[in-house]
Amino acid sequence: MKTLMLAKSKAGHDKNHIYVVVGEDADCVMLANGKTKSCAAPKRKKKIHIQPIKELPSNVRELMQTEGLDDEVVIKILDLYNRRKENV
Repeated sequence: MKTLMLAKSKAGHDKNHIYVVVGEDADCVMLANGKTKSCAAPKRKKKIHIQPIKELPSNVRELMQTEGLDDEVVIKILDLYNRRKENV
């Protein structure tokens, strides 16, 4: 299984939103946030319109290693990532 990663939208009405990349094909990625875009019906976005997030806090990386990826896990991942500045 490909490792999951986070990505920030660079273009469109969702500019600056953070998503979990749940799938990928030749020129597009599938993005989920657990609320408006679920893992069952992810948002399709071109790769040139996202910025991958490479540096993740250790607790986010650990949670991303869990086998079962569902909307609850995606919400927890994004919540932990968005609260990273409070812990510094």
